Amino acid sequence: MSIVFILVGLTLLVIGGEFLVRASVGLSFKLKLSKMVIGLTVVSFATSSPELLVSLQAALDGSPDIALGNVIGSNIANIALVLGLTAIISTLGIDNDFFKFNWPVMVLFSLGLYLALMNDQIISKLEGFILLVSLVFYLIILIRRAKKSQATQEGQNDEIDAGLSKTSYFKITVWLLIGAVALYFGSEWLVQGAKELAESVGISDYAISVTVIAIGTSVPELAASIIAALKKEKAISLGNLIGSNIFNIASVLGLTAVITPILVIDDRILDTNMFWLLGFAIILLPLGYLPLRLELNRWKGFILFAAYCVFIGLAFS
Repeated sequence: MSIVFILVGLTLLVIGGEFLVRASVGLSFKLKLSKMVIGLTVVSFATSSPELLVSLQAALDGSPDIALGNVIGSNIANIALVLGLTAIISTLGIDNDFFKFNWPVMVLFSLGLYLALMNDQIISKLEGFILLVSLVFYLIILIRRAKKSQATQEGQNDEIDAGLSKTSYFKITVWLLIGAVALYFGSEWLVQGAKELAESVGISDYAISVTVIAIGTSVPELAASIIAALKKEKAISLGNLIGSNIFNIASVLGLTAVITPILVIDDRILDTNMFWLLGFAIILLPLGYLPLRLELNRWKGFILFAAYCVFIGLAFS
């Protein structure tokens, strides 16, 4: 039954994430937010909602290592798996402004997470509050930068935003309700199935969370990226995907820690996986500029994907 719970949970997370993204983008158009702000805020937060629901559910169920492993694993999957596969299918262009703002912010949040865990192996309520406040400051600066810039940035809603600009409030409300219900039950069943699977095969909750659950909650980003690449459309903005990573650390772990402190139970979090997270974040800089071209092409995608396969193999070892 554990496999059934996991599959049904993943399916509901995909459905819920899709409806929530559509509703969020539709609402953003109603509120007349710019496309850049929509992509970097609303869409990023919406696609992070599966991670948020799964982490909260896991923490409340007494499995904080699942919450932490989910975020670390999802952030690694977003960079190595999602960007890797998308770059293999179609070259990703990188905005030069990405390395001036969004990339440094993502690295800072990742380093902040590592230092918080290294200090006392716990994300306390105070540290969770600090993460949430930091996220607010990030959003304020982001929106101000967007207002000053005339450049637009296409995001994960590229293939759906045209129709959503005329969506009624009634339909948006229905989508929000469907998305919320699907995400709630999807997260609950996914966590339950993952815990049962871990117990039955003798694998730690953390190993399951950093692989199976992390990939599952990254499905919305993965699906949007692959679809965009297959349609030969402009690839999703790298900044939007990095925005999701920022939301995962700041909002998911921040809110979860405010509700209940997150303890480090598995030593691999600090001994191994946090270094993988920092490594994948930092490697985007040399990959983006070498050989002196702001793009992620096929061979760079293969490097990211191969490294992710190594990470998965080590997680189960």
